Amino acid sequence: MLLGVNHRSHHQRVAELLGREPECAYEVVVVTENGDPLVIRNAPFLNNGRPMPTLYWLVGREACRKVAQLESAGGVRRAANAVDADAIAEAHARYAAERDRLIGQAHQGPRPSGGVGGSRQGVKCLHAHYAWYLAGGDDPVGRWVAEQLT
Repeated sequence: MLLGVNHRSHHQRVAELLGREPECAYEVVVVTENGDPLVIRNAPFLNNGRPMPTLYWLVGREACRKVAQLESAGGVRRAANAVDADAIAEAHARYAAERDRLIGQAHQGPRPSGGVGGSRQGVKCLHAHYAWYLAGGDDPVGRWVAEQLT
């Protein structure tokens, strides 16, 4: 996996992986070894101005499939039980702060809220935690997911 790679040529592939056109500005921040987009970082607002709480989005097809299998096998509950609740809360706060730094101080109106994947507490979506972890985020749930997938 490679970090910090962003090519205009990725747009068509990201749209294909999402199954639709992206609804906000984004950049590819992690690619697979063969250069396929794995994680994108979204702008804090959709193109229509609505808040976008999910800063990091897992788009890699194989990674999404594996995480979905983990979730369907009770992975969300298992992660919530395995990872210290205070560590999860701290991760949500770091994620929200990272996203909020991208919003100009002059912004008026609704803002994205919550932490990883828009959650305020606990574990909601292993895909979002894993995406942030792959992008270099200090996410104990994402780390747990990586351990389960190896």
